[in-house]
Amino acid sequence: MSDLLTVERLYVLSLGSQQANRHVHWHLAPLPPGVPYEQQQTAVFDPARGHLDVSDDELADLARGLGERMTDSSTM
Repeated sequence: MSDLLTVERLYVLSLGSQQANRHVHWHLAPLPPGVPYEQQQTAVFDPARGHLDVSDDELADLARGLGERMTDSSTM
């Protein structure tokens, strides 16, 4: 998958609450290479850091590529 998305690490978060909206909801949060260690872990989720501005077309291409790799066992 490194040809599709190069990451330093991949965070998997399960968000939700037993009190409302009970369901399994996973977020995959790729961390780009080169982020200093002190800016990783929970620091990477600090809203003050901002966010990546990724176009809808780029997100669609990424989703399509990930989906193709999930259904093609030869790329795993």
